[in-house]
Amino acid sequence: MKNYGFIRVAAATPTVKVADVSFNTAGIKDLIDKAETMEVALVVFPELCVTGYTCADLFGSAALAEAAEKAVASIRDFTRGKHVTAVVGTPVRFRDRLYNCAAVIRNGQINGLVPKISIPSYNEYYETRWFSSGADFLSPTANGGAPLKDDGRDFFKVAFPGEITFAGHRCTISPNLLFCIGETAFAVEICEDLWSPLPPSTFHAVAGARIIANLSASNETVQKHSYRHGMVREQSAKTLSAYIYSSAGYGESTQDAVFAGASMIYEDGCLLAEGERFRMEASLTVADVDVEKLEVLRRKQSSFNYVTPDGKTAASCSGLYGRIPLGDAVNTDFEKSFFRHVEAHPFIPSDGESAARCREILDIQVLALATRLKHVGARAAVIGISGGLDSTLALLVSVMAFDRLGWPRKGIIGVTMPGLGTSSRTRTNADDLMEALGISARAISVVPAVEQHFKDIGHDPKVMDSTYENAQARERTQILMDIANQCGGLVVGTGDLSEMALGWCTYNGDHMSMYGVNASVPKTLVKSICREVAGMDLQGGSFGGRSVKDILLDIVDTPISPELTPADKSGKIAQLTEELVGPYELHDFFLYHFFRFGATPSKILFLAGKAFAGSYDEETVKHWLKVFFKRFFTQQFKRSCVPDGPKVGSVSLSPRGDWRMPSDASSALFLSELD
Repeated sequence: MKNYGFIRVAAATPTVKVADVSFNTAGIKDLIDKAETMEVALVVFPELCVTGYTCADLFGSAALAEAAEKAVASIRDFTRGKHVTAVVGTPVRFRDRLYNCAAVIRNGQINGLVPKISIPSYNEYYETRWFSSGADFLSPTANGGAPLKDDGRDFFKVAFPGEITFAGHRCTISPNLLFCIGETAFAVEICEDLWSPLPPSTFHAVAGARIIANLSASNETVQKHSYRHGMVREQSAKTLSAYIYSSAGYGESTQDAVFAGASMIYEDGCLLAEGERFRMEASLTVADVDVEKLEVLRRKQSSFNYVTPDGKTAASCSGLYGRIPLGDAVNTDFEKSFFRHVEAHPFIPSDGESAARCREILDIQVLALATRLKHVGARAAVIGISGGLDSTLALLVSVMAFDRLGWPRKGIIGVTMPGLGTSSRTRTNADDLMEALGISARAISVVPAVEQHFKDIGHDPKVMDSTYENAQARERTQILMDIANQCGGLVVGTGDLSEMALGWCTYNGDHMSMYGVNASVPKTLVKSICREVAGMDLQGGSFGGRSVKDILLDIVDTPISPELTPADKSGKIAQLTEELVGPYELHDFFLYHFFRFGATPSKILFLAGKAFAGSYDEETVKHWLKVFFKRFFTQQFKRSCVPDGPKVGSVSLSPRGDWRMPSDASSALFLSELD
């Protein structure tokens, strides 16, 4: 079984009885058993779950502390022979002080104790009354002033953590510990630590932790849950980590507050899973975390390991870390079950965000074009209008840019250039849209010029090869460039990100323009934006009884085609792009995961299988994935010399910024990995 860089984690919410350690221990064991059955590698429990968080002055009882220690020993023994790692909240006595700790337990071993640093003194539970801060273990005197001896646990800095015998087991107690499951390191912070100005998890992440476990006991008040989500989301995003948050739930005292069992798992600022609050039963919130993706993102973000003015890195400023190996990762069968939603259309905003996101993308494109028009002193924009998606979006952006500048729309010159494969549907939509939007329209057939060109170069027009097709595209580009010279205008490019990735454009034909407004907008998003604009008020008229909305929706529903070969006998489009190069929804999916996260072809195939289950079988996906990699590599030379264009999202193939690749790089490695 291949893990594809994933690790399965869980946030556990047991039911508790305050100070009933036996009851609580049994509940913890039940959830550990369930996690083991579900092939979870790491399960995180709430703060002080062994005793209950709301014990108050009972924490001063030696009987409770002793019972908690025995409970942890029992949990430790229970994990023997299991693969799951459990992080359990418990009070710990050390050198005449009491610490609020997380015990990291696996396979019959207590591998370390992590104390809470930020001890609140302002809420209903006034923790400073009972607990000391884990900051004690960050001082040079924590271990009697003597450096920790090398005991084989790979401490990579001279450290002064405390050495403790707890539950009959000798281990380290320190906030700065990294625990390694296979190649993946995780670290722990507890509740209030996250709410501090400099959360320990910031330093944990820079020191190498890709997963942060937070054992919490956060009570519920109005709107607090939304704020809590925001904190976890932002910390996960800033630290490029997976963040497992598990908070105390049913059974905690309701004397002064209510604990609802808030649990959530975030990855790089994205919510993977969330538990139901206010449940009266124990529960597990499970998600499959992509730690390989996090590693790639950290490598790509040079500011991740930031440097302070005195030249030190964040890791060195954070103090002293120990790295404790826990053993290999669980051999989870991700093919069998996958606790993670894989979005089939990663570029398309969700329904609730669609209007706002599309509007923001348009604003970026519009400001970019308006700025370029003013900068070069152009008072006209020239666009080839085909009646297809890309030229439609470019036209809409141009109209909005002229409106923003206060210029008359007649300064936009839309040119239809019917060729050897133009269909009546696209021609009608192009003409009607230009008329309805009130721009200047021109129609110039490329057929006579192309036929003459065939004679000039000795090409048989019956041979409908790349020469036949590209001659039309290059003739159209020449017309647009020359009209722009005539009117002192600027040719607005229509090509999109998907076409650029696949090289599905004619070199020095539709490949070229004076400014490419769609350069980083993939085909699936172009369609989504055009559909969204159909619902906006563009102050357009109508033509032939059709409104701008009607025309746009018909364009969205028109099959994608370059229309470079003749239509069929009924006049319908015969040359369908997605039959030739594959479905754009697949190619956009491939591009997103390859570009953003450096995913291997086999991992992309695995993810696509989850995302498109029921739509495409594995062989179909694999076929088009091979096409994607072959074309992506062989067509780089076209991307190396594309016109300027605005970046609108996280994926851009501009050779001046986001993607630099030799034009003669080989795809062999990637194709063989897929096989």
